[in-house]
Amino acid sequence: MEKVPFQKNDITELAIEDLGSDGEGIGKADGYTLFVKDAVIGDYIRAKIMKTRKNFGYAKLLEVLRPSPYRVRPRCEIAGACGGCQLQALRYDQQLLFKYKKVRSSLIRIGGFDEAFTDRVLQPVIGMEDPYRFRNKAQFPIGMKNGEPVAGFYAGRTHSIVPVSDCLIGAPENAAILQVILSYMKEFHVPAYDETTGQGLLRHVLIRRAVYTKQMMVCLIVNAERLPEEEILVQRLQAIPEMTSITLNTNTARTNVIMGKKLRVLRGKGTIRDVLHVYKVRETTAVALPAAALSFEPAGEEVSFDISPLSFYQVNPAQTEKLYSIALAYAGLTGKENVWDLYCGVGTISLFLARHAKRVYGIEVVPEAIRDAKANAERNHITNAEFTAGRVEDVLPEHARSMHTPVDVVVVDPPRKGLDETCIRTVLGAAPKRIVYVSCDPATLARDLKVFAEGGYKLEKVQPVDQFGHSVHVETVCLLSKLSEAKNHISVKVDMDEMDLTAAESKATYQEIQEWVQERFHVTHLNIAQVKRKHGIIERENYNKPKSEDSRQPGCPEEKEQAIEEALKHFQMII
Repeated sequence: MEKVPFQKNDITELAIEDLGSDGEGIGKADGYTLFVKDAVIGDYIRAKIMKTRKNFGYAKLLEVLRPSPYRVRPRCEIAGACGGCQLQALRYDQQLLFKYKKVRSSLIRIGGFDEAFTDRVLQPVIGMEDPYRFRNKAQFPIGMKNGEPVAGFYAGRTHSIVPVSDCLIGAPENAAILQVILSYMKEFHVPAYDETTGQGLLRHVLIRRAVYTKQMMVCLIVNAERLPEEEILVQRLQAIPEMTSITLNTNTARTNVIMGKKLRVLRGKGTIRDVLHVYKVRETTAVALPAAALSFEPAGEEVSFDISPLSFYQVNPAQTEKLYSIALAYAGLTGKENVWDLYCGVGTISLFLARHAKRVYGIEVVPEAIRDAKANAERNHITNAEFTAGRVEDVLPEHARSMHTPVDVVVVDPPRKGLDETCIRTVLGAAPKRIVYVSCDPATLARDLKVFAEGGYKLEKVQPVDQFGHSVHVETVCLLSKLSEAKNHISVKVDMDEMDLTAAESKATYQEIQEWVQERFHVTHLNIAQVKRKHGIIERENYNKPKSEDSRQPGCPEEKEQAIEEALKHFQMII
């Protein structure tokens, strides 16, 4: 067995040659791969070894000995501590290139698509004009530091709050709102919620700002039915310009889920209104990466939306307009098509499509979002959009059976975990001419595209869009078209054991994952296998299968599943 060349606390120097999926620098010291948070590709650094594994280790950046030409000074003073903007020290054009490579790597490694084919269908990332002040939503956990209430963000992979006075990717109004709330807490001795004891009152503050209408929303997430001296806080918040909606959400559960189900309007309406504009999308000639190959011209069309605290709504409106306009262009609508919009939220994509389709059917699990979607359709005088509340995997099969007209186009915009197997099977059974897949996770996207390709669809175009500047996340919209039976469809096969992974994503053994998780929970190899399968990490054919067809395996409890997912992220096996 080859000896690991380093021990914990050793100091070494190395050149950073690549970036991992979480934005950490990757380099080799004495042939041993190290992952170094806050290091930038092209840096030459001094680092301290923090943890070693057989094939790779983790190190802490001590000093940049020779900075990369791509390194810039972060505008945010706490960018490193906060962990929300993992790439803020990387020049923006290189951030876009990193995201392009991330999508490309997932398509090849997980989707099994040929490199040359991937390079033909994958387009450069569409970036932002200004990657600051773009977020229309922020969720601030509330805690205590040195006896004082604080608001901020959790440090990476922890629930330790880093106090934030003004987040530079959020709305500038957020700082004034937080100051009002923290001052109120100090004045009236309102305790912050303590996760360890379940005691305390104020848990989170949710703020939304409508970019075009300027309307503001504050939702107080509270471990009770009401707050002390509630009316005083409401009056002070109401004095902030453009404040339109103040609500209180009750969440008394011992959980890390932010929102509870009970919502009470304290002042104004329970929603704010915003507008999204439709663009004509035209192809251009990109000179070189990361230059985008699309241009956007106003189409003279817009859709307005009412958004509640519980509604899903994209956080970057300017880029969302581009993303949804691309989805509309990919759908290829002529006014004669029946369209499914799965995971439709408050109807954003549905209403973009409806004016160009015969009929649109939207499905979403959140009842409040469906209520908003119906109201949004009525407000925009759209009568050919229908919305149903329920889990897509439950509603869609019945919907497919009851429809007496063919489905021409399916649009999906699922959560990070991707599409459920039942959903994919139902879509394939409906055999639409085109599938438009909007994704926030390249790994689960690639996994699902592989299944669609095996099911008789050709991947035509893949367009990443930077919705989340300075972070490692990227949104992607894809077009798949149905192959005729006379044509051979793409057959892809991926073997996780044989892949050469730059960032050592699949190098962690079951034992290593188990050891990492067991600081909090005891988990079995079966638990790990179940969570790996959920995220599209392919196991050997007979691994952890039941001994007989009628055997039943216990499911993995939610808290253990979350811990295993954290371990898989830690070992770069999922994003």
